[in-house]
Amino acid sequence: MAGMPAVLCTLPLPDPFAERISRTASLRVLGRIPGHADLCAALRDDPVDVLCPQLADVVDAAVLDAGMPRLRGVCVYAVGYNNVDVAAATERGIAVGHTPGALTDATADLTMALLLAVARRIVEGDAAMRAGVFRGWEPGYLLGMELRGALLGIVGFGRIGQAVARRARGFGMRLAAYGHRGVRVPDDLAGSVQIFEDFDGLLDESDVVSLHVPLTEQTRHLIGEAALRRMKPAAILINASRGPVIDERALVRALREGWIAGCGLDVYEDEPRMAPGLAACRNAVLAPHLGSATVGTRSAMAALTADNALAVLAGDLPVHCVNPEVAEVPR
Repeated sequence: MAGMPAVLCTLPLPDPFAERISRTASLRVLGRIPGHADLCAALRDDPVDVLCPQLADVVDAAVLDAGMPRLRGVCVYAVGYNNVDVAAATERGIAVGHTPGALTDATADLTMALLLAVARRIVEGDAAMRAGVFRGWEPGYLLGMELRGALLGIVGFGRIGQAVARRARGFGMRLAAYGHRGVRVPDDLAGSVQIFEDFDGLLDESDVVSLHVPLTEQTRHLIGEAALRRMKPAAILINASRGPVIDERALVRALREGWIAGCGLDVYEDEPRMAPGLAACRNAVLAPHLGSATVGTRSAMAALTADNALAVLAGDLPVHCVNPEVAEVPR
C-alpha cells in the first residue's frame, strides 16, 4: 500500500511478531541471512522504516547508508547488539533496539545444563553408551566434579549472571563474581557472593568460570592463553555469552594439554564454524547457540522486537533503546 510504513526482517520471527506488525506496516521477510552486499541491495531497492536483523546480520555504516534516508530504526532480535555499528546509527539519527530480559531465565538454565554436563561428563558417557564400549560400573569410571562446595566464578554479574548464581546456590555451590565496572549484588544474593576486584584472582580460585559479558573491545579474547593457564587444572569454563570472548584456538590447546578439565560452549568465535580441533576434544560440551531456545522465550523476544519496531514507526524511541541520545540527532 502506497505510503504505508514498512518493516524488513532477514529471517521470519515467531508469533506474535508478524500479526502485530502487519496491523500497522507492510512486512517483508527475506527468509535467509543475506550477504553484506545483498542486505545493502535489499534496503536500497525497496526502502523500509525499520530493519529487524539477526545477530548474524552485520549492520555497519554501509548497510545503514543503503537504508537512508527512510530507515529510522534497527530492532535486533537479540539482547546483544554487537553486530550493529551503534555509533554510526546514532550519527545518522537511526535508533537501535534490542530484547533485554526476555531470555534471562532460558540462558541461565542452559548455562547450568552445560555446567552439569561438563562436570558430570554426561556427553562422554552418552558417547560410550552409543558406541557400546561401557562394560559396567567401575569405581574410577568417568569421575567428575561435585558441585556442592565448588566455587563458581561468574564474570559479568548482570541479569543472566545473577540468575545463574541463584540456580547454582541451589546446588550448594559457593559464589563469586567479577565485573570490570563494579558489581551490584541484589538483596536476595547479599552475603552469598564473594566479590573479586581482581580478575586474575577470580581465575586462580574458581572451580568453574562462567562468562556472561557483552562483546566489547575490552572483553574480546578476555579468556586467552594467559587466563586459561591461570585457571586450575581441574577447573571448568562455561561460555553462554559471546563467542569471541574466548580465544578458541588457545582453548583447544588448553583442553588438549590439560590446562583445564573441560568446557561447555553455546557460542563460538567464528560461529557457526569452530576452531580446528575443538570438535575432537572429548572434554568439551558443544551446544549450537541454544541459550534462548525455548518456545516461550523466543515468542517473548518476538513480542519485544515488535514493541521496539512499533515505537519507531510511531515516531518514538524503541522501548528498549541502546542509543537514546539519538533523540537529539536531527533527521
